[in-house]
Amino acid sequence: MGHALLGVFGLFLLNTLLYGHAEGSNKAVVTLQPNWTEVYRGERITLRCEITDGGDTEWEYEWRTTSSEKPPDQNKHSISFVTESHSGDYRCKGRKKHTQRSSTGWSDPIKLKVSDDPWPVLTVSPSWLRAGDSVTLNCRVKDPSAGWKFYWYKRVLKPSDDSYRVQQLPVSSSGTKQDSYIVHGQTHAAEYRCRLGRGDPEFYSYYSKPKFVWSSDVNSSASLTVSPDRAQHFTSDSVSLSCEGNSTEWRVWRLLTEERYRSDCTTWGTMNGSTCNINKYSTSDAVYWCESESGESTNAVNITVQDGDMILLSPARPVTEGHSVSLSCRFRNQTSDSIVFFYHNEKVIQSDSRWELNIFAVSKSDEGFYKCRHSGRESAQSWMSVQAVSRPDSSSFPVLLVVGLVCGIVAFIPLLVLFCYRASKAQ
Repeated sequence: MGHALLGVFGLFLLNTLLYGHAEGSNKAVVTLQPNWTEVYRGERITLRCEITDGGDTEWEYEWRTTSSEKPPDQNKHSISFVTESHSGDYRCKGRKKHTQRSSTGWSDPIKLKVSDDPWPVLTVSPSWLRAGDSVTLNCRVKDPSAGWKFYWYKRVLKPSDDSYRVQQLPVSSSGTKQDSYIVHGQTHAAEYRCRLGRGDPEFYSYYSKPKFVWSSDVNSSASLTVSPDRAQHFTSDSVSLSCEGNSTEWRVWRLLTEERYRSDCTTWGTMNGSTCNINKYSTSDAVYWCESESGESTNAVNITVQDGDMILLSPARPVTEGHSVSLSCRFRNQTSDSIVFFYHNEKVIQSDSRWELNIFAVSKSDEGFYKCRHSGRESAQSWMSVQAVSRPDSSSFPVLLVVGLVCGIVAFIPLLVLFCYRASKAQ
């Protein structure tokens, strides 16, 4: 009996020497390159079946998958354009060549999830700027650490037709690793977008939805005025928009709230010279601005239209620091002497029978959202922007100082001569 067992053990050792390790001593592992948790339609990927401790032995491979696309029986399977049909679990196993004996079991599954193209979300801050402000762009994506590079684009409003001039921001010509980017010295209205890229060859996402940055600079050489000059209007109000500046050819544009594309006055009003008269019942919540044929762009104004019977009368354009401003509450078909509440940033700042809120010397602290309330009804709120007073450049201070000193000396010399003359006569 002992001799028989010894013989079986000897045959087992001989078999191991001739054919390698016994079944199960080698392990198959599926790997994915690039090793991303989520893959997007159109990307290039490679699935590999690797045998741990496989030595130099030649292997045959077999795949099992829950997807509709089974890889060929090879250790590597590259997909140049992955689609949703490739989604599923993938397992593999290896068998040594020249033997029917299976040398590995099935690998643990690797799950391949193929999603539609990622759509980045762009935010801009501030969306309303003063000339020279810095604008921060932020491009948000589901998994920002998954090997993405970020590309940034500026689409300048082109006045000659209903189109844009696209510019890739210089720093992002080869992409940036940061998901935010700062634009310094923005001076005019512009549209920004971002998109993503990764891999080799590089896979690109869709562009983000556009975000606009608006100029509120009323000191510009070109400007837009609203008549009547207020941010809120009743439906059916007659509203006109006038462009002023060095050009004689102007177009008035608007971008509706939450819309992606702009339209010009000819689609919702009548252009008369440099003034656009909005058709009755065509006034909409939107941002309005002017452009000239030479590419000049004005400040933008945000106008809202109310279906209710009460609005807040507040200026459509920024108020200059130090100036006075009057805000009032108006009913469509009613007046009253009862208490009216005025709010600044949700805080009551006046409550009496006056229907006007007067600020005699506007300061930066007065900037913010305003609304009014009467008899349980509230107006919509509007933002009142305060424009800083232009001050001399600090670099001009030494020049002014020298001029002042020279003028003082010149004025002092005649007095000195007169004093000396009188002193000599007194002797």
